[in-house]
Amino acid sequence: MTKWEYATVPLMIHATKQILDNWGEDGWELVQVVPGPEGNGLVAYFKREKA
Repeated sequence: MTKWEYATVPLMIHATKQILDNWGEDGWELVQVVPGPEGNGLVAYFKREKA
């Protein structure tokens, strides 16, 4: 059975691409982007297979 680990990351509008690229380089797959708490900013959800 595949096991996963997850991460949530706040996204800053001025650096979104850089943030997503950095996490992707570390093997994380973007699952979803949703509004942050109380509608402030965005939060990215990532997953990757556990080693």
